[in-house]
Amino acid sequence: MKKTAFVIACLLSAAAALADGHWVGTWGTAPQLVENHNNPPSPGLGNNSLRQIVQVSIGGDRVRLKLTNEFSTAATEIKAVELARAKTAGSSSEIDEASTVSLTFGGQPSVSIPAGGKAVSDPVDFRMDNRENVAITIHYGAASSTSVSGHPGSRTTSYLKAGNTTDFSGATKTDHWYSILALEVEAPAEAGAVAILGNSITDGRGSTTNAQNRWADVLSRRLLANEPTSKVGVLNMGIGGNCVLGGGLGPAAVNRYQRDLLGQEGVKWIILFEAVNDLGYTGNGTQTAQRIIEVYKQIIREAHQKGIYVFGGTITPFKNSSYFSSDHENGRSALNRWIRTTKMLDGVIDFDQAVRNPEDTAAMQQQFLFENDWLHLNAKGYETMGGCIDLNLFTKTDPLAADDEEDSYGGVLLWKEAEDLRTASVGTGFALMEDAAASGGRYLKTVNNIVNAAPADSANMLALRFTVTTADTYYIYARVNCPTWDDDSYWTGLDGSMNGFANGLQTVGAWDWKELWNGRLKTGSHQLTIGGREDGACIDKLCVAANAIPPTGMGGSPATAGIASPRLLGQATTVDAYSLSGVRQRPHGTGPYIEVRRSDDGLVVSRKIVVRP
Repeated sequence: MKKTAFVIACLLSAAAALADGHWVGTWGTAPQLVENHNNPPSPGLGNNSLRQIVQVSIGGDRVRLKLTNEFSTAATEIKAVELARAKTAGSSSEIDEASTVSLTFGGQPSVSIPAGGKAVSDPVDFRMDNRENVAITIHYGAASSTSVSGHPGSRTTSYLKAGNTTDFSGATKTDHWYSILALEVEAPAEAGAVAILGNSITDGRGSTTNAQNRWADVLSRRLLANEPTSKVGVLNMGIGGNCVLGGGLGPAAVNRYQRDLLGQEGVKWIILFEAVNDLGYTGNGTQTAQRIIEVYKQIIREAHQKGIYVFGGTITPFKNSSYFSSDHENGRSALNRWIRTTKMLDGVIDFDQAVRNPEDTAAMQQQFLFENDWLHLNAKGYETMGGCIDLNLFTKTDPLAADDEEDSYGGVLLWKEAEDLRTASVGTGFALMEDAAASGGRYLKTVNNIVNAAPADSANMLALRFTVTTADTYYIYARVNCPTWDDDSYWTGLDGSMNGFANGLQTVGAWDWKELWNGRLKTGSHQLTIGGREDGACIDKLCVAANAIPPTGMGGSPATAGIASPRLLGQATTVDAYSLSGVRQRPHGTGPYIEVRRSDDGLVVSRKIVVRP
């Protein structure tokens, strides 16, 4: 009963601490499950002491510490924690002993953090200057050294010593952080923080251990030296090997941005600078870029709802690296083009422009290379990146940018709901299903496995008929949901013969646009035949377009087809509104719809509109 009362008191105290004052993150790191080869060395964490050095951004007189056990499978017991000013940025364990303060958690010196949990210390008086080196000394009780929450890419040396001690002479050294999540400072109302979403280039691979010279560190020093931005904290949320969409090290950005960006204290600005690992591993650079853009849009919308500005960092070149191919470069170019031109971002940081070779813009300047891998930068490169950022971005008072953008997807010949291809005699081998996330609320699902040869019966076929008026290269896309590799293909054939199939359409549990076919088409009538191949593949909508980039979202309606390309309108004579499923609505209500404008010279242009109540 006493233990329960203590836990409740601890939680109430932590909640009260979170409510007091204006708290701003001055240092933070993105946690993950530490990989086996980065786990704590001997003697391990349990019943031992660990001193870790961090360099804060903005200073203050009152601080609190956040600890994490989010990825661990067992509770971590903390017997005591002290803060002190460190004498170096990590090259030694020495501290200013007189500056030492002990932390409490709910009024107690110890805390047990459950598996998957976090802990927040009570605020404590502790003077920190700007860019102060702070030593965080943790004395562990029972703690695992094989299931550990932390941040492997610290670029800073930590010191591990057996027993409950403050003497770290002869300690084991390890260049990783464990358990620590954030330091926050009580600050004036005008103070705020910028949180940076990134991978190893932000995390600092290629920077100098214990020199604190990542590009984010360079930015922090510039902000502090500039009077109008001298109260801006910088939170580096880079994870080495991380991906936006999934498959890399640590939780994917699409799953962690709410914690690592929107969940940080006092955040007023966000920098999005992550994609190179997604592009480096993809089988289709342009499609991957479009999927990343959709995640960026999602982050922007949610950040804007909180009044946070969002800036986009262009992806740096990687020609001559193992990631490079013409397809991957197409994806990088597509993403950078969107970052530079979209109306949704509140500002652009052109890292690509700052570090690329002017004579070969797909490659980095050789003077910036780290270990000649043509991907990561050295300290000079990071100095250039941090130095290219316009500090006026952090003083702007302009209204937030758009929460959505005009539908600029051009070259569409035809939009078609897949369920409209199913009749009483054709396509009956596809089950008609319902899903609110599908266009029009319905889609088709294959129920048979026909993997050895294309189906010969009309029940397992769908026929998409269309007419081409201009000879060109056309792409046929399908909005599909194929959860696994075992249900991600369709037989395909054009104009009579079904002699091929589209495979590898897996979508990781969500609707996404995938290419079924592409090729040069003459003017006249054509038919794409789609045959069921693997059971469980779901198809929602089809698009025929002279556009090498897949559509996004739910796509357009029949009313938005036939657009050669997005162009400026002449004098509009009619303006119509359609729901996303193609139903005319006049007048339109609140929510998303497609606006179609027809000018007096015959030009038709559409755009997606969002009307809020």
